Amino acid sequence: MKKFMTLALVLVLVLSVALTGCSSNQPATGDNGEVAPLKIIAAHNQTSPDNPYQIGLLEFKEAAESLSDGAIEVEVHAGTLGTNENELVEKLQLGAADVVIVSPGFMTQTGIKEVDIFALPFLFDSYEHWETVVDGDIGEDIAQLINDKSNNQFKILGYWTAGVRHYYGKAPIHSMEDLRGMTIRTQTSGVVADYWTQTGAIPTSVAWGELYQALQQRTVDSAENAYPFFVQQNHHKAVNGRYTTETGHDYTTRFMLINGQKFDSLTAEQQEVILQAARASVEAERIALYAQEDEHKEILINDGGEVNEIDRTPFIELAIPLQDKAAEEMGVTDLLQRIRDLM
Repeated sequence: MKKFMTLALVLVLVLSVALTGCSSNQPATGDNGEVAPLKIIAAHNQTSPDNPYQIGLLEFKEAAESLSDGAIEVEVHAGTLGTNENELVEKLQLGAADVVIVSPGFMTQTGIKEVDIFALPFLFDSYEHWETVVDGDIGEDIAQLINDKSNNQFKILGYWTAGVRHYYGKAPIHSMEDLRGMTIRTQTSGVVADYWTQTGAIPTSVAWGELYQALQQRTVDSAENAYPFFVQQNHHKAVNGRYTTETGHDYTTRFMLINGQKFDSLTAEQQEVILQAARASVEAERIALYAQEDEHKEILINDGGEVNEIDRTPFIELAIPLQDKAAEEMGVTDLLQRIRDLM
């Protein structure tokens, strides 16, 4: 009986060691000792093949596969894993996606309220200002904050942009008074909704994929977005999308995220390839976006759309106290001041 118990104990210990090895975060290796191939699922929510998101992730794929000599395979999904960003965040958490592109607003739903600072209207006054912030110490601090507060679920690989957002709708606006009583498709809660409500407009929720029809059928008066996004969807051709006023109220930030726990499980070589590929994708996405802003503005005008500029001063003055209040509620007053100091 003692021999039987001893043998049983040995078997349990052996099995325990084997299971521990199987659950290790170290990548599997082949018979020749090389790291086994790695597959990365990368996704964004846009469906147009010409969208800067798609261009950026295709660059990520090309760079990762080239730098790894094919050992790392990247599968890119353009809207096929979800056209809503909250779906992509959930898939990243569950492991159904490895790299996703999402806006800060959807990160706040995970409990990281501080990143909503990027949603503040008129936070940036130029792309140069935006790049100085996200590519510098502030960007590093926010990346660390996201990683810490998510318990390493989210790691920022880079900062992308979705362009500078403008108003477009059924009529041009020449002053803030023109917005009074007008429905506008935008966020319906948080600092963005608060701002548009203060202008006199009425924030309205419409799914992105349904917005053309809503503008065409006059169920919503207006919307706001960047040229490459709303022109690619032909919103400027809708009855209530013909007029664009360059409010420039939001130089947008998008996060390129990877699951931090998965990233930490990779070898140093795999991590370095992913980081290099991410840097290449950031550059490609920004170049594509900046070029498309001018291109799609020209397309809009050639298609019969009309564009006008506006004195932004009253809009900026309205935004400043809202920025102060929101930053205090988020606990990022010092961060807001650091961003303003870089203007």
